[in-house]
Amino acid sequence: MMIRSLLLVALVAVSACTHGLNVGALVDPAEAQRRGAVEVAVKSAYPGILGEIEAGSGANLQRAMDAAGVPPGDRPARVIQLRGDLGLYQANPGALVAALMLYGG
Repeated sequence: MMIRSLLLVALVAVSACTHGLNVGALVDPAEAQRRGAVEVAVKSAYPGILGEIEAGSGANLQRAMDAAGVPPGDRPARVIQLRGDLGLYQANPGALVAALMLYGG
């Protein structure tokens, strides 16, 4: 147990120094699988999904929210939040993936 704790602390320290290491995915393979599904949903529909965010709904946006696990009752508010940051997502689809992952919790 002590070795596992030290390894986790080392991974967190390394992740603070690197931008590409996803410690959550290393600790929880299900999280990595969910992230992968969200990335596929977003990037396979990009840039059309941006128009769906602007319109307030769409099949691709719903698929991405399903993959992220965004609760249906939260989706209208989340779309408003996504619309507010649309400029960011136009430049960076990875940021959209991250936001959906956060909303899906």
